[in-house]
Amino acid sequence: MTVIGLTGGIASGKSTAAEHLEKLGAYVIDADLLGHRVYEPGTVAFAEVVDTFGRDVVGADGNIDRKILGGKVFGQPQNLEKLTNIVWPEIRRMAEAEIETVHEAGPARVVVLEAAVLFEAGWEDMVEEIWVVSLDRDSAARRAGARDGVDESAVQKRLDAQMTNEERVTRADVVIDNSGSEADLLAQLDVRWRHINCLTPEEVS
Repeated sequence: MTVIGLTGGIASGKSTAAEHLEKLGAYVIDADLLGHRVYEPGTVAFAEVVDTFGRDVVGADGNIDRKILGGKVFGQPQNLEKLTNIVWPEIRRMAEAEIETVHEAGPARVVVLEAAVLFEAGWEDMVEEIWVVSLDRDSAARRAGARDGVDESAVQKRLDAQMTNEERVTRADVVIDNSGSEADLLAQLDVRWRHINCLTPEEVS
């Protein structure tokens, strides 16, 4: 079984890439979705978050209010580190368990771990190859602004808080350039998919 770590910055096209790889036959694990499950009531992380940040982070519905929690960690590096020290290990545990389940069901299947924080969380050792979807900062800001309906300056602030595109690229095994059209992006993924599965173009299509 091959496990690919797929990462990229805001609006880089990482999710589009993951969706296409899934259509090609990969089993995709979305770390962001696992991150939402981590906060569910009754979990270890839920209890630790409440103990660390206070009962007021729990909303009226009994779930953690992500906005209130975000207000406690945004712009506060020490609090953000406390939160990631709780959440990231739990996401890793869940991802590893899912990878093992897939491996038992079909050892030859390709697994894609889609994770925006792959490097920041130190999950490189979970994968055999790291694929980075690359997009320059200005293009990312424009695409994110149009997608989310927010001002580009607000997106720039979010980009400032992330690892730079250049840093990701230097640590990648495979770089997927998304500066062109979506068709260009998908074509690159098709080539990489053929390579990793030793397929001909006809077998992919």
